[in-house]
Amino acid sequence: MTRLRFAGVGVRIDRAAILDGVSWQVEAGEHWALLGPNGAGKSTLLSLAAAARHPTAGTVEVLGDRLGRTDVRRLRAAIGVVDARTDRLVPPAMTLQTLVLTGATGTRLPQWERYDAAVRARATEVLDLVGCAGLARRTYGTCSQGERQRALLARALMPEPRLLLLDEAAVGLDLPAREALLAALAATAEAHPALASVCATHHVEELAPTTTHALLLRAGRVAVAGRADDVIVSETVSACFDLPVTVERSDGRFTARARPSWLH
Repeated sequence: MTRLRFAGVGVRIDRAAILDGVSWQVEAGEHWALLGPNGAGKSTLLSLAAAARHPTAGTVEVLGDRLGRTDVRRLRAAIGVVDARTDRLVPPAMTLQTLVLTGATGTRLPQWERYDAAVRARATEVLDLVGCAGLARRTYGTCSQGERQRALLARALMPEPRLLLLDEAAVGLDLPAREALLAALAATAEAHPALASVCATHHVEELAPTTTHALLLRAGRVAVAGRADDVIVSETVSACFDLPVTVERSDGRFTARARPSWLH
């Protein structure tokens, strides 16, 4: 049931070490927060988890298959990815229903001949799951940023993935949109108990209440990893971001604020 296994993983780009000695394991049903400052290597780590990049050192196993020894196209079909940067790639005139349908084929444009009644029913199901059932006929260009992000989440869920990866999914969202997205993520976790997820973010406030584990990444190395309640605490987050902060958790949600002494 292991979804990800990293062993001594390193990534070097132009002689620079982006990741160094990363060992990490994600099991079915776990929901990981991936936290760290800019340049820590979060997006690079996610690209390995998405089978979009190979390590330059160590081994990466995704859904039980080792990168470099398997067909990554088959792996990618079982991985859902939500990345705010893909927003600009969606045609503004495309309806949300069509956008979500493209998730069934993993294509940018629809392949209508491949969408039978079962696939269309699945699209309706996931749009409802993320709170966008009433927006199915709306065009992408007329939706708010929050509605777009939830639609991209629905698209990622179309092939019933075993692993869901989110890279700064809540970036740029206002408060209501962020809360709607986090509610959708919580509903997704409840509806699919075997699904594992990894959510990369700079802000603990952007983590869903269903977060079970956390990995803090600093300068390409694992600072600490484990149960969320043990990892996302004042001492470890302060050390990771090199800033004295107070971290609290209430009703499953995390908050962080700089300590008054630092502000003076």
